[in-house]
Amino acid sequence: MKIDRVTLFPLKMPLVSHFETSFGRIYERECVLVKIESEGLVGWGECAADSDPGYSYETTGTVLHILKDFALPLLVGQEVVDAADFQRRISPIRGHHLAKAGVEMALWDLLGKRDGRSLREMFGGTKERVDVGVSVGLQDTTADLVRAVDGYLAKGYRRIKIKIKPGRDVSEAGAVRQAYPQIKLQVDANSAYSLETAHVLKPLDGLDLLLIEQPLFEDDIWDHRLLQEQLRTPVCLDESVISPRHARYAIEMKACRIINIKPGRVGGLSQGLEIHALCQKIGMPVWCGGMLETGIGRASNLAIASLSGFSLPGDISASDRYYTRDVTRERFTLNADSTIDVPTGPGLGVTVDEQAVKDFAFGEVVAA
Repeated sequence: MKIDRVTLFPLKMPLVSHFETSFGRIYERECVLVKIESEGLVGWGECAADSDPGYSYETTGTVLHILKDFALPLLVGQEVVDAADFQRRISPIRGHHLAKAGVEMALWDLLGKRDGRSLREMFGGTKERVDVGVSVGLQDTTADLVRAVDGYLAKGYRRIKIKIKPGRDVSEAGAVRQAYPQIKLQVDANSAYSLETAHVLKPLDGLDLLLIEQPLFEDDIWDHRLLQEQLRTPVCLDESVISPRHARYAIEMKACRIINIKPGRVGGLSQGLEIHALCQKIGMPVWCGGMLETGIGRASNLAIASLSGFSLPGDISASDRYYTRDVTRERFTLNADSTIDVPTGPGLGVTVDEQAVKDFAFGEVVAA
């Protein structure tokens, strides 16, 4: 498909409630939407970078810079055949996976619309509904955390993930487990510990957790191996796996027993598919994490999570978990069995509300 025009929309969207991790607390979320026009069709993608370099070195500012000055000149006016061709064309740009992933998502949307196929069909997904859970940020008190969990369970979520950090870990996870002995429960440290301090997490082995996500620094694949040897609970890697190559490192080192596949983090849906295939070959469970996406990114996550190897519930909560008003006309809702339907329309299967995009836009809208 010939790429005729690309427009970048930096957005700032208020959250339903604040969200706090070991990186800090936010009340609104930034992202960059990518609109690609090609041969009379329009494709949309989402770069999940936020305002601050906490989870990743990428920010909305770096995304705009890298795409405008480096990526788009390689694409606009060119015939881009598919995702593999896209990855080849942008290979001179090192890193900046969130930026690349947003453009690749828009390309997949275009290809699906051209061929009249949903992303689920294009990926070979087998599930019409995806098991999901909810991610609960750090709260002011342990009692507030238990109340928050209670509220999400009342909404129908059957898997709960809570954020932890030093001093807010075993006691809070224990309080949730004591209040709800039977729920599927996991914790996420977002790289808040070192190998020297992670010994405090050993008591988590007694709480029957699904997994402990990314306890150590993002580049500590080897140290995660050493930590996994000390824990019965599976370690799950998130920030450490930034490409299929890094997934292979983690598997060969036995640094984890589970991988969280976020297509944005690894550079695109095509890269997420490669990691899924790699893990499926050895029987390693994977699941799809979330980055507070709009309906655009949420549709993309649901499509890849429809693949058979995604055997654990993903962080792909209903639209109302984060936003009162979204940028898609479709709202994703939670089914009674803690699942969300995978879109069936061509491409992403969602209709973008361009007025909402304009209303949430801030700064310079970039067109190339």
